[in-house]
Amino acid sequence: MTESFRRDGEYEQYETPYQGAQQHASSPVNPEWPPPPAQPPVTPAQPAAPVQQPVVEPTTVWPGGQQAQPAAFASEAAGSYGGDGNGGGTALLTAPPAEPAAPAPKKRTRGPLALLAAVAIVAAAIGGGTAYGIQELTGNDTVAAGSSTSTSVVPSSAKGTVSGVAKAVSPSIVEINATSNAGESTGSGVIITSEGEIITNNHVISGATSIKVSTSDGKSYTAKVVGTDSKKDLALIKLENASGLSVAALGNSDGVQVGDEVVAIGSPEGLTGTVTSGIVSALNRDVTVSTDEGQSQGQGQGGGSGQWPFEFGGQQFNGDTGSSTTTYKAIQTDASLNPGNSGGALIDMNGNIIGINSAMYSASSDSSTAGSAGLGFSIPINTVKSDLATLRAGGADN
Repeated sequence: MTESFRRDGEYEQYETPYQGAQQHASSPVNPEWPPPPAQPPVTPAQPAAPVQQPVVEPTTVWPGGQQAQPAAFASEAAGSYGGDGNGGGTALLTAPPAEPAAPAPKKRTRGPLALLAAVAIVAAAIGGGTAYGIQELTGNDTVAAGSSTSTSVVPSSAKGTVSGVAKAVSPSIVEINATSNAGESTGSGVIITSEGEIITNNHVISGATSIKVSTSDGKSYTAKVVGTDSKKDLALIKLENASGLSVAALGNSDGVQVGDEVVAIGSPEGLTGTVTSGIVSALNRDVTVSTDEGQSQGQGQGGGSGQWPFEFGGQQFNGDTGSSTTTYKAIQTDASLNPGNSGGALIDMNGNIIGINSAMYSASSDSSTAGSAGLGFSIPINTVKSDLATLRAGGADN
């Protein structure tokens, strides 16, 4: 081994200059030698030899004009090292040098704990949505990453199953029975507050003189209209004397992709809490529905033709939509929808509402034989969320 064993400060720990002289008696000093390194060399393997002291000029001490002196001795210049005045070449410390600066602490490798701490700080700064990033680092699966949202309503043990979605979301879906001068209609709705705010389609409650709502546990409530927006075929109703209701989680329809699995829950033909499943077949379909009150009442089960008239691609389906219509961008699904599903929920596999079911195509014009042909349409939930403030204020139709 060579100089790797010499430590900083080993030349500065002598109480007197003579101690250093005795310990380093075997280290001759010659003015032609280069200046000593910052870490003086150690040669433990070499045996001590009899001291052959060369004659050294007493005033010649590691000339600084030839080469840079070590940092530890730069301020001492001449006189820091020198002969003993009698021809001895032993290096003597004439004064204790300045205490060397403490070495810079070694930079620790940033491990997983430090990285997680940094992520936690960032998450606290920017709020929700970052939980998924922490989940990925920790392996915790309590937060599921779906195409439409980063939260999961469905327990981990049932994640990704239709039964898990149905069990988690069904308590938030209701059946709506509206009575008007044109007759009765049956549709569905989605609970968005525990006090009983419910989103549904405008055509389900349009022109209604009374509204009755049944929850999944069999309770019945009277509801009143808060606001309607016929241009988006949306309505907000509020249950009377309701509290502690199960609230649906509204997802992010901008993250939905074609091919995503979905579940539909509603009350087709008055069959409360019916669950069907399928996939997202297409996005941004232009769907046209009626805004006329009389025409709309025929779109629910039990009134008019019992079907949902709408236009798509320049063609009319399920009857005449009338002269007063509105068009919106819809999510297309092959999940089975039937009369009565209108206003119900289209749900991703994490249990988040991504759409409000609003129209379906039936190959039959007879209400008694009308059924799903795998062409259903839903209003994206982001459209609903952007309209909530308007609906709560009375709606765009007021």
